[in-house]
Amino acid sequence: MKTTNYTNTFIAVAEDCPVVAAEVPPQKGSDKTVANLQFEMLHAQPYQYTSDEVLFQVFAIKNDLSPDELETERQKFFSKGQACFRASPLTKRYGWGVHHREDGKMALYAVESAEYQKLAEDKNLKNVKAMRSKRG
Repeated sequence: MKTTNYTNTFIAVAEDCPVVAAEVPPQKGSDKTVANLQFEMLHAQPYQYTSDEVLFQVFAIKNDLSPDELETERQKFFSKGQACFRASPLTKRYGWGVHHREDGKMALYAVESAEYQKLAEDKNLKNVKAMRSKRG
């Protein structure tokens, strides 16, 4: 089983993130986007979920999985590598940093916040940047 979980890590927004203040991802039509679902889970309940839990829950919702399918689909989902939160639209486009504690549970921090700055400068954390949207 592969994992996307980090521990003691802060994911800073991408170098080419287009916003200077964090934004709530807009909903497109009646369907929630991946960004909407990730944001709702993490913003409403900081430090309640690991990356694996959020990514699989979003996958389950987007694919309308029944409770009976969850365990089998989870095994399939994590049998191959998945993009981690460095590739999330929250960190690439919408201005949210992601802090992962020792236990892997994570929370969002707005790029303009003092808490974000503190985490970005914390020498006790592994600091990584979100992936850029554009090459070059």
